[in-house]
Amino acid sequence: MLKRSEINNAIRRMERLAEENGFALPPFCRWTPADWAGKGHAYDEIRDNMLGWDVTDYGLGEFDKTGFTLITLRNGNVSRADRYPKPYAEKLLMLEEGQYSPMHFHWHKMEDIINRGGGSILIRVYNSTPEETFADTDVNVCKDGRSYYVKAGAQVRLDPGESITIYPYLYHDFEVVPGTGPVLLGEVSMCNDDQNDNRFYAPVGRFPQIDEDEPVYRLLCTEYPPAGT
Repeated sequence: MLKRSEINNAIRRMERLAEENGFALPPFCRWTPADWAGKGHAYDEIRDNMLGWDVTDYGLGEFDKTGFTLITLRNGNVSRADRYPKPYAEKLLMLEEGQYSPMHFHWHKMEDIINRGGGSILIRVYNSTPEETFADTDVNVCKDGRSYYVKAGAQVRLDPGESITIYPYLYHDFEVVPGTGPVLLGEVSMCNDDQNDNRFYAPVGRFPQIDEDEPVYRLLCTEYPPAGT
């Protein structure tokens, strides 16, 4: 179980990291629970598309080892495309030294992962077999406009400013290069659907259970009150 104090502290650390790297966050990232209580239907896009803060330990209870902090900055909605037709999404993520984001792929989403600043990141890649296991085949990597092949299970390093394209059915994970410090990652992608488009290699949870050991600093994207309450 993830403690609210861990969530609050992670959000504060990411706020500082974004500021240090010159990344200005949208206004809704600064709203308090009291601010949210007065927000009406004009802000339904934030609620319905899960924009805002997201902190997860994947249900493993070891946030310092497996987990990350992120903000969904913009997103469409695949199940409500008539109202929210954006076909794209953007996220900002923080991965800290010692943390790991588990191996997974997306059935539909293509994305670019960009190192926006801070330390350096390692992304391990595998093609998927039709049975959704690791394929023992070379992986075609597209990194900053260069296309080349690496062996199955190789790690691709992204230093600040570098990026990689992640295609559907491409398994990938994340970890920080030791000694380089926390990493601020950007994600530019097709419409994001965290409820239905994540295939984790080993079963994990996506959204945490929370131990409310202190007051909420920022509401997570799964915690917004209904409009007008």
